[in-house]
Amino acid sequence: KVKSGEYDLIIADEINYCIFRDLIPLNKAIEVVDDRPKNVELIFTGRHAHKKLVDKADLVTEMKKIKHHFDQGIRARIGIEF
Repeated sequence: KVKSGEYDLIIADEINYCIFRDLIPLNKAIEVVDDRPKNVELIFTGRHAHKKLVDKADLVTEMKKIKHHFDQGIRARIGIEF
């Protein structure tokens, strides 16, 4: 789908964690980044982003919890947290 150029934006949700856990090979993810058409924006989410992917990225952000309802004992809700 990435190589097709059919989409301007593709989000690979939690791919970084999948790579970290060896569920997806790092070299395959790098290949997707390198071989994509220039008009295709890729967003890779998840913790533990590999340094090689970070080095290739145009933008890297890290979200950090400041306050969360879990801290008050409120459990995860279907459709919101999962």
